Amino acid sequence: MGIFSKPVNFLKEVKAELGKVSWSNRQELLGSTVVVIVATAIVATYIGIIDVFLTQLLKILFR
Repeated sequence: MGIFSKPVNFLKEVKAELGKVSWSNRQELLGSTVVVIVATAIVATYIGIIDVFLTQLLKILFR
C-alpha cells in the first residue's frame, strides 16, 4: 500500500496548490493574447524587412 500512497498524496497536494493560484479572468486573458499577437506581428515584420534588405544587399555584392 506504501507504493500507492506517495503518488496519491502528491496529487492531493497538487490539487490544494492549484486552488491557491490566482487565475486570470476572461478579460485579462484576451488582453494578454492580443498583446502577444501584436508583439509577434511586429517582430515578424521587423525580421522580414531585415531579411529582404540583406537579401538585396547580398545579391548586389555577389553579382
